Amino acid sequence: MTKSAAEQYAIRPIGIVGKKDKRAFVEVYPEYEEALSGLNQFSHIVVLYWFHKNDAPDKRKTLKVHPRGDPSNPLTGVFATRSPVRPNLIGMTICELLFIEGTALYVDRIDALEGTPVIDIKPCISRLDLVSRLRAPQWAEREREKKEND
Repeated sequence: MTKSAAEQYAIRPIGIVGKKDKRAFVEVYPEYEEALSGLNQFSHIVVLYWFHKNDAPDKRKTLKVHPRGDPSNPLTGVFATRSPVRPNLIGMTICELLFIEGTALYVDRIDALEGTPVIDIKPCISRLDLVSRLRAPQWAEREREKKEND
C-alpha cells in the first residue's frame, strides 16, 4: 500500500481541558461558540484531544505497550489500547455533559490533563454509538471491575 500525497494534516485546537474545584470542563475558544448551538440537548459528548505531553518523535514510534502502564498486563499493540503513546496522539473520552456555561462545557469526568488541547467535540447518538455486544481482553475487564469497585 502506498501513502497518499497528503501525508501532513493540520489539526488546530478548538479549546482546552480545564479543571477547577474538582470539576472538569472543556473551555471552547470564543471563535467556536456558534458551533455549540444545540449541544445542550445531548446528555453525553465525545471529546477528542491531543496528548500534548507525549509529543516526541521517539514516543510516536512506540507500537506496543503494557496497557494502563501495568507490566502485569500483556505487551499489546497501541491500537488495541488507550495509551497516550501512539503514532498520532489523539485521545478520546465519552463524557456526561452536565451543563454549559458560556463556552465552558462542564462534564462528569475527562481522562485528560488540565491544559490539554481539545481538537473536536461530537455528540453521542445512541443509534451510532451504542455497542450491544462488547468484547474485550481480560486486562480490560479487570480495569472495568476496578472502576466499578471504587
